[in-house]
Amino acid sequence: MADPLQRSLPDEISIWEILVRLPPKALLRCRAVCRAWRSATSARDFLLAHHGHQLTLPLLYGCTNLGVQGEVLDIIPFDHRPGLAAADQLQSVARLGLGLSYPCVEASCDGLLLLSLGRRDFFVCNPATRQYAPLQQIYAYVLLGMYPHSPTGEYRLLLYWDEDLIYPDLAPGTQDGSYVFTIGSGEPPRYTGYPDSGILMFSNSILFHGSLHWHIDKDASTSNMIMLFDTTSESFRQMRAPVVPSHSSLFEMDGMLGMSSFNHAATTIDIWMSQDYDSEAWALKYRVDLPVTDLTAQFGKFTETWNLVVTCWNGDVLMLIKFGEWLLQVDVDGKLVASFHRKLVRFTQFQLKQTLVPHTFFPTLAGYAVNTLPFI
Repeated sequence: MADPLQRSLPDEISIWEILVRLPPKALLRCRAVCRAWRSATSARDFLLAHHGHQLTLPLLYGCTNLGVQGEVLDIIPFDHRPGLAAADQLQSVARLGLGLSYPCVEASCDGLLLLSLGRRDFFVCNPATRQYAPLQQIYAYVLLGMYPHSPTGEYRLLLYWDEDLIYPDLAPGTQDGSYVFTIGSGEPPRYTGYPDSGILMFSNSILFHGSLHWHIDKDASTSNMIMLFDTTSESFRQMRAPVVPSHSSLFEMDGMLGMSSFNHAATTIDIWMSQDYDSEAWALKYRVDLPVTDLTAQFGKFTETWNLVVTCWNGDVLMLIKFGEWLLQVDVDGKLVASFHRKLVRFTQFQLKQTLVPHTFFPTLAGYAVNTLPFI
């Protein structure tokens, strides 16, 4: 007579090889199986390991106007693994009803998102744990970047204030320049100087090698400077960049800093990679000619400048382009890889790696909510 099948797997396999690799929503459902699983998958060491196994995905978002109910924001990590259906590649991981003002994703860091309404009101949320809280102390500041401060383990925001440019009567006596705000500290933003940091508000930052990086336009035709903010010392410095047209952005790929730029008509994309970060040496890796005429005939009108993003996924260059109501994925040969009919979708230069790791600052914030409105 054959031995009966083993009814359960050892914890080393079921918990540390299978559950630890599940997406957050699937893992939360598995917690209902038994108390042992719930206890094991709630421990901090497990949650940190689980976060390490999650995919780092390019971040998109969609906005839908529901009339009197206001704008609804969909958080959409773009997952282009082979074999996934198109609908799954643009699947929302969270939906928030944020009222009547225009919502925007402003930053992403360790699974946390910073959102804004009308570029004045700021909110922090974790789409995986469905935690959300307003950041009332930074109303009307300009966000320059978000980062973990490694010496303290805190999450901080780099901000900019210009008394004449923003709201001259809102905070009389506030000095122009950059500020640092610690999420959950209860203290107002701390002045750090650098009055010229306003130039950074026109570029998106990326976190690389422990520093925030911005590519700066020096004049209308060329740009060859990158500004860095060291997130440990919280100080600024500069590094060289390749001379490119002004439409450019930074990204990370395979542990290297990358830069994409495109011409005024957005028909040609140049992709540069830093060959040696310390010596500030760059090399042109790809020049991509887009078949704009053919794609326009098939998918509709192409609007230049803000409807194209270059990022990376799993060591590959990923280019996403908006044509009319279509989102297109194009490879480095300029060939169409995939198309998605999604009218109201917007790009970011950010990436999202979901996390269930708890953050102690959330309950300390006024207006904190979990698993309730504005999540819908």
